[in-house]
Amino acid sequence: MPEHAPPPLKPGATIGILGGGQLGRMLAQAAAKLGLHCHIFSPESDSCAFEVVRRSTIADYSDVAALDAFAADCDVITYEFENVPAQCAAFLKSRKPVLPDPAVLERTQDRLIEKDFVSALKIPTAPYAPVHSAAQLQAAVEAVGRPAVLKTRRLGYDGKGQATIARNGDPAAAWRTLREVPCILEGFVAFEREVSVVAARGRDGKVMCFDVTENDHRHHILHHSRAPARIPPALAKDAVRIAERIARAFDYVGVLAVEMFVVRRGGARTLLVNEIAPRVHNSGHWTLDGASVSQFEQHIRAVAGWPLAKPVRHGRVEMTNLIGEEVHEVERWLRQGGTSVHLYGKAEARPGRKMGHVTRVSPEGGRTPKPPRE
Repeated sequence: MPEHAPPPLKPGATIGILGGGQLGRMLAQAAAKLGLHCHIFSPESDSCAFEVVRRSTIADYSDVAALDAFAADCDVITYEFENVPAQCAAFLKSRKPVLPDPAVLERTQDRLIEKDFVSALKIPTAPYAPVHSAAQLQAAVEAVGRPAVLKTRRLGYDGKGQATIARNGDPAAAWRTLREVPCILEGFVAFEREVSVVAARGRDGKVMCFDVTENDHRHHILHHSRAPARIPPALAKDAVRIAERIARAFDYVGVLAVEMFVVRRGGARTLLVNEIAPRVHNSGHWTLDGASVSQFEQHIRAVAGWPLAKPVRHGRVEMTNLIGEEVHEVERWLRQGGTSVHLYGKAEARPGRKMGHVTRVSPEGGRTPKPPRE
């Protein structure tokens, strides 16, 4: 452990969490299991994480007085989402340890900087180019080709901040839909499947990875995950090595997810890194019921300075998100054998809003329980 690192937390210590959504909620529940307390800081008064903690602060991320009081009540601070304002994270770091380090936020909040970081590690990505002007957009299209995806450099997730440019599409029109903010143009990838690796790195530098997960999206939102991914063992090892390399290059502490595309090149399968999420991740929710330790407990262990656990998967696992009105069908899932239901306590089921998830575990070699019929 580095000499400058704070001592490990003791049971009864308080972890501050920036953000009060379902990820913060599940982090707090994992901390409670280990005898640790959590203090949630969120601007939204209806944050679902408030329900499971003793202390919470409702204030804007620019409220210096509220941040100061929050820091005074915490022993270490972390976050549940990557779009925490950089000045907020820097302010808190001047008062208490913030993990992962805010420097990681600065890199991953900007898609172009993130891609440059991954490329500098000699890890393959889709072809990409910056777009800051009409002239640069034209040059980017010539370099990357079409079809392509134009993405805002900042503040994008679940398909937000993106515009697809078809083979005969109008790049200028796509950029106008994104209000002509700084963007990155990425070449369209004809992938076989999408996979992710959820990795944890402790303060001592040790890395533990969960099994590679295969993901299916619906309307740009994760709908279904399965572990292990249906890819060759050698490719799965490559995916884990990529995640480990990125975690070490960041000098990361906590859980992160690396999203990748499986593509065929010259008859062989290979991997392209799509995005990095410096936090616990939706594709790791299966670990709550399908592994000996969850991604949420691993993150708490890491930021607390405790040893990481070696994850052991219980069988073949499938996770399905409950999006929007799907939460009203939960009774069918509750009646399904072999299924665990997690609801996030959100009051309003809006379109595209993640309201909960269900997990199904079956023995290796067995058949995964089927979803309930409509």
